[in-house]
Amino acid sequence: MSSSPSRVFVARLVGLPVFDPQGEQVGKVRDLVAAVRSEDHQPRVLGLVLEVFGRRRIFVPMTRVTNIDAGQVYTTGLLNMRRFEQRSTETLVIGQMLDRTVTIKENGISGVVYDVGMEQARNRDWVVSRIALQEPGKGLRRRGQTHVVEWRDVEGLSRREAAQGATHLLHALNEMRPADAATMIHELPAERRTAVVSALDDERLADVLEELSEDDQVEILSALEEERAADVLEEMSPDDAADLIAELPPDTAAALLDLMEPEEAEDVKRLMSYVEDTAGAMMTPEPVILPPDATIAEALAHVRRPDLTPSLASQVYVCRQPLETPTGRFLGVAHIQRLLREPPSTLVAGALDDTMEPLRPEASKDEVAAYLATYNLVAAAVVDESGHLLGAVTVDDLLDHLLPEGWRDAAPRRSVVPQAPTPRGGAARG
Repeated sequence: MSSSPSRVFVARLVGLPVFDPQGEQVGKVRDLVAAVRSEDHQPRVLGLVLEVFGRRRIFVPMTRVTNIDAGQVYTTGLLNMRRFEQRSTETLVIGQMLDRTVTIKENGISGVVYDVGMEQARNRDWVVSRIALQEPGKGLRRRGQTHVVEWRDVEGLSRREAAQGATHLLHALNEMRPADAATMIHELPAERRTAVVSALDDERLADVLEELSEDDQVEILSALEEERAADVLEEMSPDDAADLIAELPPDTAAALLDLMEPEEAEDVKRLMSYVEDTAGAMMTPEPVILPPDATIAEALAHVRRPDLTPSLASQVYVCRQPLETPTGRFLGVAHIQRLLREPPSTLVAGALDDTMEPLRPEASKDEVAAYLATYNLVAAAVVDESGHLLGAVTVDDLLDHLLPEGWRDAAPRRSVVPQAPTPRGGAARG
């Protein structure tokens, strides 16, 4: 690793791509594993926690890391695809060491760890060499003073805290996509997960919940106070909220629906009234809906909304008043590609595609899949027998129902050089 920098601060490694010797990306850095034995022994960095395809996390020993630079990490290409499982003697640097309270021995100043520096020792092992800590803010100062000190100059690094904060871990999570943040939260020890969930704002927690497995969703939501749980459900997309509420005990589900805003709860209840795995149960009741006298410019402005998924932004749904689902008479859809080719002042009705028979809410997931495949669509209208638009079912909604249970934990399918699993007592973890 002669070309690696002499010291690396680990918070900057999170999210970096990891490549094999041929330059093929094999995953991303999600955390580092350290052995923190006592205050008298310098913590040793054992390896990286790497996320590979399928959001599986694996362990990569530092002995297989050949280079670290500002933008990427390189490995020998030999990866053990066994799922990472943390041992009781190991500490996750990002997940557990950040936000730990430590004290500088010389002056008694206390603060929380916000970064950790590591470097190679003479024996080629990577060790924790620096601790970056931040004092609590005082008075009108929002941020306290920061210090970067030698590892041996602080105490408290090896102490586990029951009430450890989550400020700096949250910063790392907020830099990630919701799906990546969900994976990290899933892997956190229970006490750290509780601290993180408590500190996340409702909107961000809703985004993360949508990316977690049903078991994790139920566990996290059940641990929240009912008022907050209802607030988080309101921030989720109605179809995801309906799926989650359906997994809860009936009494809990009813209580949360009563606490939700009536308009939000009504959408969820309506989705829950449809048979599971049908278009009605999968659809979102909040696609982009416009009247026929809206202009192309207005339509394009609506699909530019950053909160829309690509599939929902692929077309607008043109209906008579009222424009809230169930709408007035459904007239057709206007595809984004057609909208981009028309003058902005043209009415959206002039770009209407009304040649396809829309889906009915009772359509099965197989029928929905066949419909999207037949017409090369990523979203489709769902209309009742009276011609009112009920919502739109998207390809991502469909995939969530077509993929097998636990698909988020499926084995990776990337082309990676395999290696026989190392026994848990072996040398791979040092």
